[in-house]
This record gives sequence, C-alpha cells and structure tokens, in this order.
Amino acid sequence: MTYKLSEKSLERLKGVHPDLVKVVKRAIELTTQDFMVLEGLRTLERQKHLLKKGATKTLRSRHIVGKAVDLVPLVNGKVSWDWKYYWPIVEAMQKASSELGVQLIHGAHWKSFPDAPHHELNRKHYP
Repeated sequence: MTYKLSEKSLERLKGVHPDLVKVVKRAIELTTQDFMVLEGLRTLERQKHLLKKGATKTLRSRHIVGKAVDLVPLVNGKVSWDWKYYWPIVEAMQKASSELGVQLIHGAHWKSFPDAPHHELNRKHYP
C-alpha cells in the first residue's frame, strides 16, 4: 500500500529544511506504516513549554532551526504511541535518507532519552 502526506502534514513541513522535507516525502512512499508529521519547525516558546513538561531535555532542539521533524504512526486513522509502529517509519526514513544522500539522526536510537517520533539532520553535515 502506498501512503501520502495529508495537507496538515504538508503544512507542518513549512519552514523545515528542504533536504529533510525531501526525505519525509520519499519516506511516506516507502513506508509500510502510515504516518503523519506531528511537528516540524518549533518556536523557542514551545520548546520551553516542552522542557517544563519533561517532554524534552534541551533548549537547543533542531526543531527550532527547522532541522528536525516528529513523525507519528497512524493506526486505523489515529495516532499511536506504541513503539512497534515507529520502527517501520524509522526504516523508511533511513532508506529515504540513504537514497537521497541526506545524513539523519533518529531519536529512536538515542540511549539517554529515546524519542521514537524524532528525526533530525545530522549536525556534522547540517550545522
């Protein structure tokens, strides 16, 4: 089955680095798990709110500079927080980034603060 990004997801990609947008658009074509863009570009005020809630550990988020996205699986049309649905999205993002030559970091692989929805451009290649 081929999925496509909703208008809402496309809207949430505005202000995100074009290379990351390309990867997300290719990943939705490759994935075996439907997903949506939960968040792309983020204000510093929103980041401060998330830090206060404990949903992040930093004020240096790549979201603030448009170099990160949060992607969430849609299961029966609804967002799921079950980790098993995130791995096909991670795989699709890895494949898309490899095809397009874009270096990504996947939050699902972080040891200290695993963040399954999070995908960001690698700081080494995208300072």
